[in-house]
Amino acid sequence: MKVEVRYFASLREALGPRETLEVPRGTTLAALRDQLIARGGRHAEVLERRRAVRCALDQTMTDESAPLGEGAEVAFFPPVTGG
Repeated sequence: MKVEVRYFASLREALGPRETLEVPRGTTLAALRDQLIARGGRHAEVLERRRAVRCALDQTMTDESAPLGEGAEVAFFPPVTGG
């Protein structure tokens, strides 16, 4: 199934704004992130597990256990701070 992955802030600077991926049914956000990390290079660097990365599924903040559906929009971004 196809999903759209969007990157924001520093992740966007490193990886570009978006990409469309083919993933197996039953894939979770965690599995998708691991798949991207396994690519190596910049993906592994900016999405590595030691880094805090927030995620949203279809524009709703969620944890990485959420399953993806056909046509899902996934967003990855660094934690936001402000004051």
